[in-house]
Amino acid sequence: MSEQPLNIVIVGGGTAGWMTANLLARRWQHKAVKITLVESPDIGIIGVGEGSTPTLKRFFDDMQIAESDWMPACNATYKVSIRFDGWSPESGVNSYAHPFIGQLDTFSERAFYVNCMTRRLGLDVNVKPEEFLFNGWLANYYRSPKTPANFPFRIEYGYHFDSGLLGGFLQRYAQTQGVTHKALKITGVKCHPSGDIKELHTAEGQTIQGDVFIDCSGFRSLLLQQTLKVPFQSFGNNLFNDSAVVCATAPLTPLPVETRSTALSAGWAWQIPLTNRTGNGYVYSSAYLDPEQAETELCKHLGLNRENTQIRHLKMNVGQASEHWFKNCVAVGLAQGFIEPLEATALHLVQTSVEIFMDHYEKGGFSDQYRHAYNAVIRERFERVRDYIVAHYKLNTRNDSEYWRANRNNEALSESLLQLLDVWFRRGDLQQEIQRQKLDSHFGATSWHCLLAGYGAFPRLAANQPNTGDLYKEHNLETFFSGCLLNFTSQ
Repeated sequence: MSEQPLNIVIVGGGTAGWMTANLLARRWQHKAVKITLVESPDIGIIGVGEGSTPTLKRFFDDMQIAESDWMPACNATYKVSIRFDGWSPESGVNSYAHPFIGQLDTFSERAFYVNCMTRRLGLDVNVKPEEFLFNGWLANYYRSPKTPANFPFRIEYGYHFDSGLLGGFLQRYAQTQGVTHKALKITGVKCHPSGDIKELHTAEGQTIQGDVFIDCSGFRSLLLQQTLKVPFQSFGNNLFNDSAVVCATAPLTPLPVETRSTALSAGWAWQIPLTNRTGNGYVYSSAYLDPEQAETELCKHLGLNRENTQIRHLKMNVGQASEHWFKNCVAVGLAQGFIEPLEATALHLVQTSVEIFMDHYEKGGFSDQYRHAYNAVIRERFERVRDYIVAHYKLNTRNDSEYWRANRNNEALSESLLQLLDVWFRRGDLQQEIQRQKLDSHFGATSWHCLLAGYGAFPRLAANQPNTGDLYKEHNLETFFSGCLLNFTSQ
């Protein structure tokens, strides 16, 4: 780095903007770096994603922010799993869970893989993901993932939270770390002759200059897409959902420790438990359902009187920018791309995008030397997360609407996904294929087994059943997990 301070300007607040500010401030706290976040006071946040993966726990650990400080301030609850209802009814599996995977599962993952292979050979054995993974037991019994004293294994978990409150909390914390906050409305962006962004102009008459600009302006993508004209690549050919309708209901008692995703006629409904309310929404495709129909269906699903329910409508740009880092601008969050909220990957991608950017920027001596390498890594991350989400739709066995049939018949699949499905249905080694493709960056072998087993993606049972080979029974996993469960209390 030169002796001149590096001037980083973040455009847009919300969870993505303030998470970015905190990550930069923490990592470069001893560098000559100045961080300024500019956000318009009259632009609200989208607020769709109120759940996380375990990556968010690592964020708070790295920030040295205690759960007792931020969780009550954000009405947050623990999350150990996602339950899917009604996605594959014709397979005989009406509900399954995808628990987060922790150290305790080292003792049962292999049994899960073997049972899945045994079932792929036609034998009737237990392949319920939530019975092989400890977080499935915590979810089923409404137990907190906080480990008791002297418990020797790390439990992985995420959170449910109020995204507006979380953004405010992260703002206050970032300001204690030296981040400058400017509540200003940006009216113009001026570039250097080279094409790099030079400065921002505001309605209040201020000019804000920077060396690096981070675009956290949401779906508007003010800097990357609007100003620098970086093309947006839609995922609409195999992810049909582009809209959502959302509302809140009373808090649940007892509080679940899992998100619930229920298939409806043209998409799916989420249920996210917070301490003060329950977040509900219906993610759907506007090609198959209009907003009024979506409202009616969500209210019916929740047992609500539509006339007395406060409802918001949202539009989503599902896809990614062709380059996430272009010139001196890096897009983060909705400004870089979005892969619908089905597996709560939005904040995971925010966090890893910023961390990987810092790695590449430092490696290049605080220059754009490794910009192309960064773009290749992040594009690949988005594509592989996309594959996992697409598989949820491709493998569905619903026949109640054209939407679900169109998803099942959709042939717009990546080569990576085609190879994974081919290995599974040919009874090959899925774990080996995932390792060959180097796909463990987010959804590894156990997650893929959860999805495929949860959907009942198996051949018909063989006529003759020897009633042997069920490692779930042979290893007494029910007794093992039940004993572990005694150490945990409700959240």
